[in-house]
Amino acid sequence: MSVPTSTAAPGATDPRVRWTLLGVMLAMLLAMLDNNVVGTAMPTIVGDLGGLAHISWVVTAYTLTTAISTPIWGKFGDLYGRKRLFLASIVVFLVASALAGTAQSMGQLIGFRAVQGVGAGGLGAGAFALIASLVPPRERGRYQGMTATLMAIGTVGGPLLGGVITGHLGWRWAFYVNIPLGLVALVWVQLMLHLPATRVRARIDWAGIALMTAAIGSLVLGATWAGATYAWGSWQVLSAFAVFLVTTAAFIAVQRRAPEPVLPPRVFTEQRNFPLAIGLLLVAGVVMFGCSLYMPLFQQTVQGASATNSGLLLLPLMIPVALVATVAGKVMSATGRYKIFPVTGTACLTAGTALLATMDTSTPRALTSVYLVLVGIGLGCTLQMSTTIAQNSVEMRDMGAASAATNLFRTLGGSLGVAVFGSLLTAATGHASTGESGSTATAYRHAVATGTSHIFLTMAIVCAVGFLIALAVKEVPLRGKAATVPAQSTAAVVAADN
Repeated sequence: MSVPTSTAAPGATDPRVRWTLLGVMLAMLLAMLDNNVVGTAMPTIVGDLGGLAHISWVVTAYTLTTAISTPIWGKFGDLYGRKRLFLASIVVFLVASALAGTAQSMGQLIGFRAVQGVGAGGLGAGAFALIASLVPPRERGRYQGMTATLMAIGTVGGPLLGGVITGHLGWRWAFYVNIPLGLVALVWVQLMLHLPATRVRARIDWAGIALMTAAIGSLVLGATWAGATYAWGSWQVLSAFAVFLVTTAAFIAVQRRAPEPVLPPRVFTEQRNFPLAIGLLLVAGVVMFGCSLYMPLFQQTVQGASATNSGLLLLPLMIPVALVATVAGKVMSATGRYKIFPVTGTACLTAGTALLATMDTSTPRALTSVYLVLVGIGLGCTLQMSTTIAQNSVEMRDMGAASAATNLFRTLGGSLGVAVFGSLLTAATGHASTGESGSTATAYRHAVATGTSHIFLTMAIVCAVGFLIALAVKEVPLRGKAATVPAQSTAAVVAADN
C-alpha cells in the first residue's frame, strides 16, 4: 500500500481541534470509568440484590458486548457517518446506565450491563476514528498525552470515585453518575464536532456480523469458564473453543467475499505494520487490565491496603503512562520516528512484570511502586503509539473499521488475560482454606501472593513476545495531512458542517 507522506514540518493543529477532541474524549471517559466504578460497588450490589454466584457476569456481559459491538460500530461509522454513530452510542450508553441504576435483580442488572456494553463499544470505536479523522498521524502525537491522561483518570479515578459514591450515595449512583457527564459530552460533540457529510449505499455484511459475534462470544465465554466455572478439559470449555475456531474460519471466508466486510481483510494484509500493531495492543491490553484488577487485590489482601488506598497505590503505574505518552507523542510529531518507543516500551513491560512476579508476602509497598513505575513507562511507550501505527497503516476509507479493530483487540487482550489470570489465581487459592500454613487468613495471604506471582510471570512471557513483535515493526513515514481532504487544512475539516 502506498502511504502518503509529508515533507513539511508538522505545524500546530488548529486550537478548535483540541476543544473538539476534549468533548470526544469526555465521552470516551464514560466507558473507561464505568467498569472501575462498578467494580468497587459490586460487594454492595451483591449485598442488596443477592446473586453472588452470578457476580462475574456483571463484568463479563459488559466486556463481551463491548468486544462484539466495537467493529460493528466502526464499520457503520465508515458507511453512514462517524459523528452520527458516535452520538448514537452515547445515547445507548446513557439509557442503559439509567436502566442499570433501577435494576431490581441480578438478572436485570446483567441484562442492562450488556446493553451498556453495546454503547461502550461505540464510544471506543468512534472516539479513535474521530481522532484519526481530525488529526493526521504526524500531528497525532501531540494529543497522546490527553488520551493517556484520560486512561489514567479512568483506571485510577474509577475505584476512588466508586468508593465515594457507594459509601455516600448508594450503589445505584455508580450508574446514575454517567448521565450528567454523558449529557455534557452529547451536547459538546453535537455543537463542536463538524465533519463532511458521509453516507454510502452499501449492503450490510450481516453474515459477517453474525459470525463475528459467535466467534468473539464463544472465545470470551470459553476463557471465562475455563478453570473457574468448569475445568479446562470439560466439554463446555472445549465446545466453546471449537465454536470459536469454526466460526472464525467461516468469518474469514465471508469477509473475503463481502462487498463491504465488517473487518476488511485488506487492513490486515496491505501493510504488515497493522497486524503487528494489533499484536502490541493485545499485549498492552493484557498488562493494563491485568494490573488494574490484580494489583489492588494483592495490595489489599497481602499488603494490607484499604480499598481507597489500593487505588492510590496504582498512581506509580498510571502517572508514568500519561507523562511518557505525552513526551513520546511530542517526539514522534517532531521527528516522525516512532519504532523506538514500542521496542523500549515492551522491554520495560517485560522487565517490570518479571519483577512483579518476584513479589511475596514480605514485599514492601515501596518496592511494588518501583516495579509499577517501570510497567507504567512501558505502557506509556506502547499503548497509544501502537494505535497511531495501526491507523497510519490504512487508508481513510477504512479508518473506522481499523480504529474499531484496535479497540477490539485491546479489549480482547484484557478480557482473555483476566480470564486466564483468574484461573491461575483460583488454582493457587483453591486449597487455602485447609490452613496448612497456620491460620486460614495466613494461608490465604500466601495463596494470593503465589497466584499473583504466577499471573505476573505469565504476563512477562506475553510481554517478551510483544518485544519480538515490536522489533518487526517497519518505520513507515507518518502522513502529514488527513487523507480525506488533501486540499484542506485540519481547521477546514473542523469548520465543515455535517
